[in-house]
Amino acid sequence: MRKKIIGITTDVLFYIAGCFLYSTAVTMFISSNEISPGGLTGIATALNFLFALPSGIMLLILNIPILIIGFIKFGGAFIFKTAFVTFFLSVSLTITDTVLPQFHIDKVLAAVFGGILMGVGLSLVMLRGATTGGVDILAKLVNRRFRHITVGKLILLMDAFVISIATIAYRNIESALYSVIAMYATSRVMDAVLYGSDKGKMIYIVTEFPKEICKDINSDLRRGVTVLSAKGGYTGITRSLLLCTVRRYEVSAVYSIIDKYDRNAFIVVSDAGEIIGEGFKALK
Repeated sequence: MRKKIIGITTDVLFYIAGCFLYSTAVTMFISSNEISPGGLTGIATALNFLFALPSGIMLLILNIPILIIGFIKFGGAFIFKTAFVTFFLSVSLTITDTVLPQFHIDKVLAAVFGGILMGVGLSLVMLRGATTGGVDILAKLVNRRFRHITVGKLILLMDAFVISIATIAYRNIESALYSVIAMYATSRVMDAVLYGSDKGKMIYIVTEFPKEICKDINSDLRRGVTVLSAKGGYTGITRSLLLCTVRRYEVSAVYSIIDKYDRNAFIVVSDAGEIIGEGFKALK
């Protein structure tokens, strides 16, 4: 119980810190210089520019139907965490828009530093197994229908659409170019924080519920699992040994899956210096 409370507390602290960093970047550097942060936040800031509608409230309104559909389709802890992050992001964006100054500086500097801050904020959220909702959930929903299009490509297409809308709202083609710079900076920071180089985590799981755990890891994380037979040297009992390789930010999600079925599972997590194969780095 104590371990679970510590885990939940850590999640919440990461989410709060991540949301405030992201909101700070949007308020001080991004929206103030007519740059789009992409995603539903980009639509919310464009509506704020055009009609003076509060960005935080608009972000929440835009996310509510997507979260409801996501809960119906996916359910589970992922949507619950994402709903919490989405709500708090809306709150933090409302607070930062009210209390923080807006810097009108060189737009390249605004795009770079805003993108870096957004990348750190999003990374803190994703390290604890959640997202900021919106485009991420939409991309997963569309991917279920069109599996030949990857989630990454769908998110890119949706962000391009949002940037186009923002460009029309700001009536400035340069805003699209600066938005690309900001999103590139964001993606580079997230890659560095979440992925390192090509590093990941190798997880060994000794459990009495291999089928259930394998099924959830396959469906929720889209990661493969190798099932081995393991015999205890002392007890002589034969159990299943699961071997799974994931990105660092996916480890907490694996813990949640294991905890759902087998709280007595024996788990070993080790660093993987380089991972080559499907879902990771391609063999050159």
